[in-house]
Amino acid sequence: MIKRAGDELLVEIGTEELPPKALRTLMLAFADGVAAALTADRLAIGKVTPYASPRRLAVKIAGVAAQQEDREVEQKGPPVRIAFDKDGNPTKAAKAFAEKCGVPVASLEREQTSKGEWLVNRAEEPGRSLAELLPGCVQRALDGLPIPRRMRWGANSAEFVRPVHWVVMLHGKNLIEGTVLGIAADRRSEGHRFMSSGPVTLKSTADYPGLLESQGHVIADFFDRRQRIVAAVNAAAAAAGGAAVADDALFDEVTALCEWPVAITGHFDKAFLELPKEVIVATLTSHQRYFPLADSSGALLPAFITLANIDSREPDTVRDGNERVIRPRLADAAFFWDADRKLSLADRQAALDDVVYQRGLGSLGDKSRRVALLSATVAAQIEADPLQAERAALLAKCDLVTGMVGEFPELQGTMGRYYALNDRET
Repeated sequence: MIKRAGDELLVEIGTEELPPKALRTLMLAFADGVAAALTADRLAIGKVTPYASPRRLAVKIAGVAAQQEDREVEQKGPPVRIAFDKDGNPTKAAKAFAEKCGVPVASLEREQTSKGEWLVNRAEEPGRSLAELLPGCVQRALDGLPIPRRMRWGANSAEFVRPVHWVVMLHGKNLIEGTVLGIAADRRSEGHRFMSSGPVTLKSTADYPGLLESQGHVIADFFDRRQRIVAAVNAAAAAAGGAAVADDALFDEVTALCEWPVAITGHFDKAFLELPKEVIVATLTSHQRYFPLADSSGALLPAFITLANIDSREPDTVRDGNERVIRPRLADAAFFWDADRKLSLADRQAALDDVVYQRGLGSLGDKSRRVALLSATVAAQIEADPLQAERAALLAKCDLVTGMVGEFPELQGTMGRYYALNDRET
């Protein structure tokens, strides 16, 4: 039986900056892992709320029992026919079983089953406390996180995806003492790396995450922080006369990079708008995690929005810095665009023979020729132009050896279209 619900539980693991693309997954897995471990240890739990920022994984669980219910445990012993001799005296088997159970033979009970009568010992096992069980539950949850590579730090033998610097474990107003990953649990969390004036001491779980935000300048709720970022980006985009070009993955990644997000609008030279739209978007999003802006027709504007992880007293300096960073990035993209168009896709076919992904399986050029042969055959069967199908297949992979696709692999195929149009392919 599981003991009735109790106070709210808070567990926070404070780390160095966690991998941004994995943060959401780690957050959900950690919350699920702690909840599952508590349930497996027969502790009642209620609603589970996950939290995460670049420097922490946390979970709050409502109604966590302070102790397991006592339970009756049953130990099965030897058959009665073996436990007692013909005169009813206990044999060595009965005495050994009683000694193992820590009770006299006379306290043992008999149980009739389909296989005969057996000795059993029934005893009440006292429930263990949350304080005793929680460190192990948290450790099991951390061990079960989907982390492909773990690291060690300092003289500690513990391993995790990033070094751990603090641990908070509170049950209502009570501190749960214990050690996780070599760190003793405390009431103190840490605020923003630059904006916080010092540790944030939590008197109870009710202080979290509100006190962390008001004193530590950290929005610990991942989903709340994401909503604020979406609202800030949309507001800044509207003020700049456009709309943000972004997908959920970019919002998730930026959310995982900021504890105190502040939207700032920057600009770049209009001359770069001569580049294909996809190239500008890839340059802004892949390299810098900026949000490109587009007008109502979908055409890009010479502007972007970045999220600073600090409320700077000199936002213009932050803006200028980001504009200086993006200028050479776009210049590099323009260089690739100009250089790649000097050589046609058809002239790049020979370079595919040097692209080998797995020794013994041929080159990319071999694959292109096989696909070309198949394409021509299929085209003939459906009354399409075999020569056109064959040429399209031969050119399909040629953009893989261009400078632009080398820099932005996600643009393969897209750049092939632009280069084919430039070569007047029909």
